[in-house]
Amino acid sequence: MRKSKSDDSKRQRWLTFLHNHTKHIVGIDFLVVRTIFFKSIHVFIAISHHRRKILHFAVSSNPHSQWAIQQLRETFAFDETTKYVIRDNDKIFSEDFKQQIKKFSLEDTPTAPRSPWQNPIAERVIGTLRRECLDQMIILNEKHLHDVLHEYIFEYYNDSRTHLSLEKDSPVHRPVKANGKIVSRPILGGLHHVYNRVA
Repeated sequence: MRKSKSDDSKRQRWLTFLHNHTKHIVGIDFLVVRTIFFKSIHVFIAISHHRRKILHFAVSSNPHSQWAIQQLRETFAFDETTKYVIRDNDKIFSEDFKQQIKKFSLEDTPTAPRSPWQNPIAERVIGTLRRECLDQMIILNEKHLHDVLHEYIFEYYNDSRTHLSLEKDSPVHRPVKANGKIVSRPILGGLHHVYNRVA
């Protein structure tokens, strides 16, 4: 068959879009965690593409559309930089959910079906959460999962975990310190450590 005569050079490809608008994109996604009693708990994650910073997370054993909408409110209520929200086509993203995205003056950008590579930062952080945290812990219940993720994300991932894409900086920038004694602080009972210099 003959190729279409449309000029593809004028159209922006998906990876180009991600690169050009990285400062204004937030990826959202869900992951499922099993407890010691095999109960399913859903985790909502919102992550900024620019600095790989996790902006918000929430856990629920009974997720529904109104709960997901509340997570949008908590993520974007005071956000003035985000323009695009990338998400997959999960059924929890109802028409009300999509309308709520528009109410925040954001552009809803769903991925194509079965294309997780189109939401790469969110998919990557879910893998990181599993490998570096959840696969190493036995989760007891919803509260325990919330406490574990809160400590991992806000005391380690955002403030101390380095990223090659950020030139080995953490999502929340921290200056390089050359002087002082190195002190280690354990995270999650020693699963990870945060190292700082003190005078």
